[in-house]
Amino acid sequence: MENYTYNSFTLQLEGLKVAQDSMYPVFLFFLFSYLFIIFANVGIVVLVCIEKSLHQPMYLLFCNLSINDILGNSNMLPRLLTDMLVPPSERLISYYECVVQAFTTHMFATASHTILMIGLTIRLSRCRTLITNPFCDNASLFKLSCESVFINNVYGLTFSVVLLTASIGSMVLTYIKITAVCLTSKNKSLNSKALTTCSTHLCLYLIMFFSGMIPIILHRFPQYIYERKVSSILFHIIPGSLNPIIYGVQSKEIRKLLSNIFQLKKNVLLL
Repeated sequence: MENYTYNSFTLQLEGLKVAQDSMYPVFLFFLFSYLFIIFANVGIVVLVCIEKSLHQPMYLLFCNLSINDILGNSNMLPRLLTDMLVPPSERLISYYECVVQAFTTHMFATASHTILMIGLTIRLSRCRTLITNPFCDNASLFKLSCESVFINNVYGLTFSVVLLTASIGSMVLTYIKITAVCLTSKNKSLNSKALTTCSTHLCLYLIMFFSGMIPIILHRFPQYIYERKVSSILFHIIPGSLNPIIYGVQSKEIRKLLSNIFQLKKNVLLL
């Protein structure tokens, strides 16, 4: 029978269950992933800020994506790395720190969704202390309660469906309009630029969509707890790592600037 501890302010993060011989390879993988995410995204932000030719709406969008990736991963990965180095029994987190982490985890997806969800989360009493996840999110906080979380689940799933429907609908509508313009326009340069931009956007969207949907689905199937943990971590790592590569390679201006920077460094070293 499960032990209950009502409304405790100290929670235990279950974290990842990694075999001892795999601990350091997994730790190094997450560490280097985090360092790469920070380095690549900070590089994009700095490059866009200092280069006046990149002060355009598209590159400001890139900055927003990079800042989002930096904050989202900094909210989760350092804590995960720390927890991997201590025994499971010592992976403790205060309830309020857990709520803040859950809030920031969801905030970068949609602020309004998170604010309303956290109003629903704090109202619940708690009879458990074990967070069966490597980091805090709303679904994990729901599972601490012995009360009915039917309203929370209905709200969360309903808003997710509405958000996805609105997001996909607006994207499809935008692509239809762009396609119509391209079909009526004889400007090959404009059509090529539109196609490149749209394909990059679609690629980034699909990466974010599938990375985010897998943990949401697996939260409803307790038997796949390990798969859910891994997928929830990869939800932060995969988009954060691929985003700067994809839009960095896609942008001629960024490629040209990076090429000039590396060429300048090469010339300096030769001198």
